[in-house]
Amino acid sequence: MELTLPQRLQRVINGSFGRTVLLQKRVRQLVRGDAPLFDAELERIENPIEIALVELERGLIGLTEESAVEKTAI
Repeated sequence: MELTLPQRLQRVINGSFGRTVLLQKRVRQLVRGDAPLFDAELERIENPIEIALVELERGLIGLTEESAVEKTAI
């Protein structure tokens, strides 16, 4: 039995705040016109949430650690 979109989201996000924010930002980019990072038309996926989820599942998008920048007080 194939998982529904909400079930797949729950499995991939797994309560991670960082992954939730990443997915939200990517969905926003897609809605504003950014192209998917895979051929979504070929796979017949139109839903921006599902496109972002597939990108996350395939490792096309992910979280990165930002380097700590030292700030000096003047």
